[in-house]
Amino acid sequence: MTEHPPEPALAANTAALYERIRGDEALTQALFRQALQDPKGTLERIIAMGTQLDLPVTEASVRQHLASLDDPDSKQWLIKARGGL
Repeated sequence: MTEHPPEPALAANTAALYERIRGDEALTQALFRQALQDPKGTLERIIAMGTQLDLPVTEASVRQHLASLDDPDSKQWLIKARGGL
C-alpha cells in the first residue's frame, strides 16, 4: 500500500498540480479529451503526473479539489467529463 502525505499536504499538492495542468493548454486539452472517453484513466494519469512532479495526490484529493473549484472554465470541463470524475 502506498503511503500518502497528510490531508493538508495532499490538498496543497493537488492544488499545485492543478495549476500546473491549467498552465499547459495542450495538456489541459489532452486530459479533457481523455476524460470524455476514459475518466478513470484520466484520474490515473493525473495521479501519475503528481508522482512524477513530486506532488503526490490521491484520487480522493483530486475529486475533492475539482469539486471545490468555482471558476466557469473548470465547471464546464467537469460537466462534460463528469462520467468518472
